[in-house]
Amino acid sequence: MITFDAVSKRFPDGTSAVSDLTLEVPGGEVVVLVGPSGSGKTTIMRMVNRMIPPTSGRVLIDGQDVANRDPAQLRRGIGYVIQQIGLFPHRTVADNIGTVARLEGWDRPRIAARVAQLMDVIGLPAPLADRYPHQLSGGQRQRVGVARALAVDPPIMLMDEPFGAVDPIVRTRLQDEFLRLQAEVRKTIVFVTHDIDEAIKMGDRIAILSNGGKVEQYAPPRELLSDPANDFVAEFLGEERGLKRLALIPVSEVAAEPGPVVRPDDHARRAEQVAGAHGTDWVVVVAGDGRLQGWVSLHELEPGQVVGDARVRPFALSVRASDSLRAALNAMVTSRTGVAVRVSGEDRYEGILTQEIVSKEIR
Repeated sequence: MITFDAVSKRFPDGTSAVSDLTLEVPGGEVVVLVGPSGSGKTTIMRMVNRMIPPTSGRVLIDGQDVANRDPAQLRRGIGYVIQQIGLFPHRTVADNIGTVARLEGWDRPRIAARVAQLMDVIGLPAPLADRYPHQLSGGQRQRVGVARALAVDPPIMLMDEPFGAVDPIVRTRLQDEFLRLQAEVRKTIVFVTHDIDEAIKMGDRIAILSNGGKVEQYAPPRELLSDPANDFVAEFLGEERGLKRLALIPVSEVAAEPGPVVRPDDHARRAEQVAGAHGTDWVVVVAGDGRLQGWVSLHELEPGQVVGDARVRPFALSVRASDSLRAALNAMVTSRTGVAVRVSGEDRYEGILTQEIVSKEIR
């Protein structure tokens, strides 16, 4: 746990970057600091590893004041990832990743084994170990920076806009990869960003800061989006916070409707009856073993025809229990039927989600 106990920071020119901050970062969670420029995000984060000393108050790690720790030793136990990455240009990828391990006195075989392990974890091919930073893409360099921060398995990581220097596609991939990794290693992470969408995606908890390092609200993302504490928070979250909230709600939390389901061997008359009962002009075709086959428009069914002999169209997108309602909404917009079909991991049909269901969650 990281604790900020009545922490303030005033610079010699009189600027008050942080004022009386009291905040706890629970162990094993990602806490995101987000706010406009001048809200003290980076200052707060850098007080954890003593790169910036507080003017007053205390920063504690597991109850121990960091002011009483040797700075060099303290920083070796805290991973640090920044937007500019900060790799040593004259050292290979392997040497960069192993920097802190060497400072800690690890022997060469142990360092080599750890470098190989981390390159696999972050998704970098082994041959890249002998390359230099200028020979890598921006996304690859950022991965090396994350690997270096993880090298000696620190319990705490500080991440200052770590994915801000790459293009949106690579950024999304890096975010997803890091979330997958965090699910396995469960580090205590202080993450700084100015992007509220990134904060919502990455954080277990979010601290929204205003100028002078004042915490306007500190809560899990869903709570922030559903119940902003004040106008500043609501404005910072944006007018689309209802849609943003959908990204945090898994499909498993809402009940799917049965939908107009028929079997491939049902006749057109049966399809018309089922569609009429559900107010649609189409039916979902599900095989006898429960696997989804697609959908059929009533306009393309001939009288007396068997459903399976008609044109069965696949759904453009489907969703699973672990997907978000935002993904479900995207499937609805994409589909000609206007619904999202839910399936299991084995593509067995589980029902449909409608726009009414999503609208209810937004409200």
